[in-house]
Amino acid sequence: MDFTLTKEKISKLSYQIIGAAIEVSRELGPGLLESVYQKCMSYELEKRGLFYIFETTIPLHYKGIAFNSNLRCDFFVENCIVIELKAVKEFEPIFDAQILTYMKLLQAPKGILFNFNCLNISAKGQKTFVNEYFSELTD
Repeated sequence: MDFTLTKEKISKLSYQIIGAAIEVSRELGPGLLESVYQKCMSYELEKRGLFYIFETTIPLHYKGIAFNSNLRCDFFVENCIVIELKAVKEFEPIFDAQILTYMKLLQAPKGILFNFNCLNISAKGQKTFVNEYFSELTD
């Protein structure tokens, strides 16, 4: 089996993840706590056969020293896509900075930010991010 990470594989994984989020949003609607959406998202990811780590601790290395950072991302899917869930009125710029930092620290090529407190998650409730690790992948 080929485990080489490519842009195409990332795209297919993203499609599955976004489908899972749409399903959760469709079933629950807005107005619940983030923790409720996390539990349901876990179920949907498992249903799709995706490997993920929930609330994984993100390593922090500063000038060659490893620190316990207490940083946690909501989901790290297939060791390549960072997922952050929110249930807020609207996206804040700090959320972009947060997911981009998590992607950098985990050396993940892609990240997806979801806000479940909206009526249409596929239109206004998601943001996708890629970085230099993504650009280094083959098609």
